[in-house]
Amino acid sequence: MKKIIIAAVSENFVIGKNGRIPWHNKEEIAHFRKTTTGFPVLMGRKTFESIGNPLKDRINIVITHNKFYNQQFPQVLVFDSITSALEYCEKKFEKVFIIGGESIFNQTILIADEIILSKMKFNIDGDAHFPYFELNQWELSSVEDFKDFTIYHYIKKQN
Repeated sequence: MKKIIIAAVSENFVIGKNGRIPWHNKEEIAHFRKTTTGFPVLMGRKTFESIGNPLKDRINIVITHNKFYNQQFPQVLVFDSITSALEYCEKKFEKVFIIGGESIFNQTILIADEIILSKMKFNIDGDAHFPYFELNQWELSSVEDFKDFTIYHYIKKQN
């Protein structure tokens, strides 16, 4: 099963501010929706709560340390660790998209098989950042340029 991180970042790698994405770009949202629809999306509790509802046409998987996490959407799968969530996905899916936030990205950057990074064409102030990753461990598979952002698709190099 492929583990694919998908994220939108500013030029200075900000992904959030006060629990929200600090910009709104319809074209980037459409790219995210088109790429992830039909596949499971794995996220942390804070990310899920910031979205507010399960993402449509995707299996929503939430990671939380709170074993008694009670949320109002019974169709959302809740796990207490990334490991247990990925073990579940391994048996059922060909790929899973890891959609954040900062803590989840930090915990999965070393085990991801691919990274799809929408880099917005501006710097912005924020309190959540995408983790540093060694570019020499990744092969740039494709680049797609849009007016307000560029999508970089990286595939982990095989050792």
